[in-house]
Amino acid sequence: MWFKEFSVEDLNNRPKNHIGSLLGIEFTEIGDDFISGTMPVDERTHQPAGILHGGASVVLAETLGSIASYMCIDPDKYMAVGLEVNANHLRPVKSGLVKGVCTIVHRGAKTHIWDIKIYDERGKMNCISRLTVAIINKPK
Repeated sequence: MWFKEFSVEDLNNRPKNHIGSLLGIEFTEIGDDFISGTMPVDERTHQPAGILHGGASVVLAETLGSIASYMCIDPDKYMAVGLEVNANHLRPVKSGLVKGVCTIVHRGAKTHIWDIKIYDERGKMNCISRLTVAIINKPK
C-alpha cells in the first residue's frame, strides 16, 4: 500500500517546527495497511476543565491521516492536504497517552479517506475521526 518503505524513525525524524511536534505526537507503528501514533494528555493538550481538548484529538487524527496519505504517494509529484476532518469525542481523558490507529477507507487517485480511532491507556476508545485528504500536483 505504501509508495516506498518507511520506518517509524523516518516519520519521527521529520522537521520539528509543526503542531504535531509541539503537542508531542510520536509515530509508533507502521503496518501493511495502518499507522499508529501517540500523543500525551498534559498541559499542552488539555482544555481548561483539565481533560483532553477535542481539537488536540483532531490534530492527532489529521497528523496520522495526512502522513499516511503522504506515505501512499510519490512526494516528488504530489502533495497530500487535508480536505475535511470530523471527530466524535466519546469519553474524557485526563492524563497519560492516547494512541491513534489510522486505517484506509478509500484510496483514490485524487482523494484518500482515513478512519482514525483514538484510545486511552486502558484501551477504551475516546474519539473516532474520519479524514478526507486531497491529492494534488506538487507546485513546480
